[in-house]
Amino acid sequence: MKQILLAVLLISAPVGAFSAFHIYFRSSPSGASSVSLGDLSAFRTIVAEAQSIASGGDLVAAEKRMTDFETAWDTAQSELRALNSSLWGNIDDAHDVALHALRAGKPVATEVKAGLDALAAVLDDPAKGSGTAAGGVQTLIAGVAITDANGRALPCEEMLKTLRAEMVTARLADADRVQVDGFLTRGTERCNADDDRRADAFFAQGLALIRKQARVAFRRPS
Repeated sequence: MKQILLAVLLISAPVGAFSAFHIYFRSSPSGASSVSLGDLSAFRTIVAEAQSIASGGDLVAAEKRMTDFETAWDTAQSELRALNSSLWGNIDDAHDVALHALRAGKPVATEVKAGLDALAAVLDDPAKGSGTAAGGVQTLIAGVAITDANGRALPCEEMLKTLRAEMVTARLADADRVQVDGFLTRGTERCNADDDRRADAFFAQGLALIRKQARVAFRRPS
């Protein structure tokens, strides 16, 4: 999902087509309002094009087209996830499966087709996603959450931003700074490899160390 993470963080990708989402509210049968993700047709168009390319046998070109999806999806992540993290997660799960199939050492056409078909289906109806979650329980490492309440790994880009922000103001001994830098490096590597859960684990360890040292400094007599 984040093979081009660093580029996305440093520059604004030219994805104007995805910047104007039509946010709307719909009522559930009980009368309560739930927030949808809005108009996802631009994303659906990219997937349809990738499906067409893949069906013609050019899996390399299909992967390149899906990289466009990846860039746009990551750019819109904060906005969409804030609207409805569950629906966003259903699409994100399917997105990861499709990309993993395309980026395998030797992509298998049937697996690529299944992944793209599943992604297209969940874009049509995000509520019918796989809903894959690690037992529906939030996971913490050293007191830092690495999943949401449903057990789905948090977007590693967001945890990366948080770690970097806290590193700016952190007062760390040299040895602790080396450890945090190591967690940052390893977490970024895993994040770029689409491994959110392991990336989050590294970032959480870095955050935990920073916050532990902050508590120690707070309690230390002046």
